This record gives sequence, structure tokens and C-alpha cells, in this order.
Amino acid sequence: MLETPSASPEERPSEAEAQMAVRTLLRWAGEDPNREGLLDTPARVARAYREWFKGYDEDPVADLQRTFEEVEGYDEVVMLKDIRFESYCEHHLAPIIGVAHVGYIPTNRVVGISKLARVVETFSKRMQVQEKMTAQIAHTIRDVLQPKGVAVVLEAEHHCMSTRGVHKPGVTMVTSMMLGRFRQDPRTRKEFLALVGNPVSRNRT
Repeated sequence: MLETPSASPEERPSEAEAQMAVRTLLRWAGEDPNREGLLDTPARVARAYREWFKGYDEDPVADLQRTFEEVEGYDEVVMLKDIRFESYCEHHLAPIIGVAHVGYIPTNRVVGISKLARVVETFSKRMQVQEKMTAQIAHTIRDVLQPKGVAVVLEAEHHCMSTRGVHKPGVTMVTSMMLGRFRQDPRTRKEFLALVGNPVSRNRT
């Protein structure tokens, strides 16, 4: 399973050190961190970082541990689509905002659907590249639930591309990972992709 190790408490700087780093960046940008409008900015940024990157302190495996076996033999696709996520590019710390579509084919147990969303949330709340995040979600579901197949599709806009660099807003990056039956059986893969549809185009109409 692909994991991103978090720093131990001993390795993490203190909040005071984090706020000092923000003050340094403000000065580097040409601002005066002592002016009235910026006095509380370092503390606000430190609090925001705790929220934006809370995934380092969460365990996606734990989210999938509680399962249910009373499913009357159900063995077709279970899918949760349009799971909105907000992440941050590990190269520029710019937002990555999009939706995830997650599906699996159970063997003899299913998991509560909110847990699938929690797995997406945990991995999104880390510094990411979309390809890695796609693989992390798929591998975690496979390793914990051991289903017959897992399918994950992520669609997102990367602000490192839309607000800087080439400045191309409205461009969507799509990544997918198919495991087990979704990789082996074209009909099953086609069924999943048909269920996904094209939310990008739908949301623009």
C-alpha cells in the first residue's frame, strides 16, 4: 500500500516557528508583517495548515476497518461518485480542486459509503500529486477490503497551472486506476466509466 509517512512530533517545528516562517515569506513577498492587516496572518496561516494537511495525522486504513457481511450475496459494483476534494500540489502548494469517483466489487463484505469518502479526504489533505493520490486511494481500498476489483477516477483543476506558469484556467486533469476485475474485464470497466459519466461537461452546461 502506498503511504506518505508523517513527521514525528519531535521532527515537527513548533507553532511559533511555523508563524515565524510565515513572517519571513511575507517579508520576502515585499510586505511588512507588522502592519495592522497582517499582524494575525501568521497565526491564521498556521491554523489553516493544520486543517489543510490534517491527513498526515489520519489513518485511511482505520476508516475501512468496520465492514458489513449481511449483503444477501451482493457482488456487483458499489460506487460513490462526485466526491469533492481539495488538496495541494506538493510542487507549488497551490490548490488542487476536483471530484473523485470510487468503486469496488465486494467479495463477501461491504463498507459504509462515508468511509470511501473519508479515504479520499485523508489522502487529499496531504501534499499531493494527482497520480499518486489516485494510486493511494485504490491500493488502500484493495488492501483492506480485498474486493474483486477497485476503480478510482480523479478529475481536478490544478491552480499551479491555472493561476501561475502557463495560466490556463478551466483545464481538467483526469487520472484513473483500475485493479482486479476492472482491469481484467473490459465490460466491467466500461460499466464503471458509464456510471461515472462526464461530470466536467455536465457541470458546465
